[in-house]
Amino acid sequence: MTERKPPDVSFETWVDRQIRDAEARGDFARLPGAGKPLPRDLESPYDEMWWVKRKLAREGYSVLPPTLALRKEAEDALEAAYAAPSERIVRRILTEINVRIRDMMYKPPPGPPLGKKPYDVEDVVRQWRERRAGADGPEPGDA
Repeated sequence: MTERKPPDVSFETWVDRQIRDAEARGDFARLPGAGKPLPRDLESPYDEMWWVKRKLAREGYSVLPPTLALRKEAEDALEAAYAAPSERIVRRILTEINVRIRDMMYKPPPGPPLGKKPYDVEDVVRQWRERRAGADGPEPGDA
């Protein structure tokens, strides 16, 4: 049971004594997070959705407008095309992302503009070939 404050002791003095006694017992040393910096979001204004944002971040989800998400996917697809092991895979990657880019161009959702146009498959394949020319020879069946 919690110790009661004696009637003849001021509340501030009593609380100070409780804190001193807890420190002497080492109660504060065993708290979770002891010795670690305080979270950065303590100084930010209160946000009712803090727990949702923290959960999304912890789970690795990103909440971006569709155009920004597709812009990132397009850049990732181009990098994947350059790293692809065969010309057939380069063409497949670019064809799939180009379909999504064209859909977004013709049926734009709300939010910022996409700022992307479909990739020129032949140009990217040419660049892919140039990049691979120094690394190794042509793949059989890649024409």
